[in-house]
Parts: sequence; C-alpha cells; structure tokens
Amino acid sequence: MDLVLAYDIDTTTPQGRRRLRLVARLCEGYGQRVQFSVFELVVSEKQYPRLLADLSALLDAADYVRIYRLDIGALDRVTELGTRRHLPHRESWIL
Repeated sequence: MDLVLAYDIDTTTPQGRRRLRLVARLCEGYGQRVQFSVFELVVSEKQYPRLLADLSALLDAADYVRIYRLDIGALDRVTELGTRRHLPHRESWIL
C-alpha cells in the first residue's frame, strides 16, 4: 500500500530530538523523505501493523503522526515542481 506519513515530534528536550531521529530512521526503512517531516512509504499489508507498532513505541504524548493511505500506485502519479528529484518507489528487476 502507498502511504504518506507526516509527523510533528516535540524537540524541546534532548529526548525529543532523539525520538525525531529514531522516527525518521524508521520511516527511511519503508520509503523516502520528501519534506523535512513527510515521507512517502510503500508497505505491504503485513508490514503496516508493524510500522504502526514501531511508531507507537517511539512516540511521546506531545508527538503527533498522520498517515494517509493512498490508492495503489498513487505515488507513481505524483506531480513534482522544483529541482529536487526523487528515486522511484518501486524498482524494476532485470533478470
């Protein structure tokens, strides 16, 4: 499934800054960063509950995460403006 994940982590403490790094690292394992606190993720139905559990384990009461579930292939139909280039979400395999 295609997801857009956005987060707001309270970074007023050293623990919050650590949580921010851990959440970003976790998200990088599932997809790519497209803004400072926004990731585009591609996960399977089996991976999704694990992603939610791992995120929940990292978050504090002051943190906030939103996950948008998109139609299949929605990330392949994104319009981009500007100079930054993104890697494809799904790579082709050549055998």
